[in-house]
Amino acid sequence: MGKLTVRALRAVLVVVLAGTVFVQASMAWVLISGNDPEDGTLPLTALRVITILGMVTAQVALVCVWRLVAMVRRGTVFSDAAFRYVDGVIGAIVSAAVLWFTVTAVNAPGQREDPGVTLIMGGIGLAILGVALIVLVLRLLLAQAVARDVEATGLRAELDEVI
Repeated sequence: MGKLTVRALRAVLVVVLAGTVFVQASMAWVLISGNDPEDGTLPLTALRVITILGMVTAQVALVCVWRLVAMVRRGTVFSDAAFRYVDGVIGAIVSAAVLWFTVTAVNAPGQREDPGVTLIMGGIGLAILGVALIVLVLRLLLAQAVARDVEATGLRAELDEVI
């Protein structure tokens, strides 16, 4: 991975992380201070709490991607340590899907006249779970690459002994 690519990716990660922290702080301030411009009804408060938690899932994924990019730059991504960060990304995506299904459930009573909205939101939740499955497949590919790297290292050591 080139230096320009790494810098661009890190710049995007920093901007997104700063944005999520700003949104979290703003929503937390509204909830804590009682200066809610709305009427403070339960569904709106629940949606704000879910949004704050959703930002946490995004932040976990961002930090894990940051660490994986650092491992790529050092050339250590094909090691067992990388699995912890890939698992973190998968967990964050699954958590985001669960939160999205919670948003769908909170929003559903208001959609009794138009249940299609709830179905579409459920479909979006399934798509989020699909992204988690894609990352899981990529994790399996990483596991194969790590196994091949270990095998190649062993063969190289045997060849060095022969020579």
